[in-house]
Amino acid sequence: MSEPVDDAAAAAAEQVAKEAARRRRLAEVFGEVLPEAADEPAAQRRDDQWYLDNRPPHHE
Repeated sequence: MSEPVDDAAAAAAEQVAKEAARRRRLAEVFGEVLPEAADEPAAQRRDDQWYLDNRPPHHE
């Protein structure tokens, strides 16, 4: 006998396949516009002194 198929797992797998197909179609039409992950590190919190130290000369 075969084991019963888990409907939730099958539905999840189908959703993943649909999403992958959608991404492939978008990439075919528009190309890879943005990478999946950011290349730049997360934004750092800067205090006022950093901005004063890095102020351009024409703003003094």
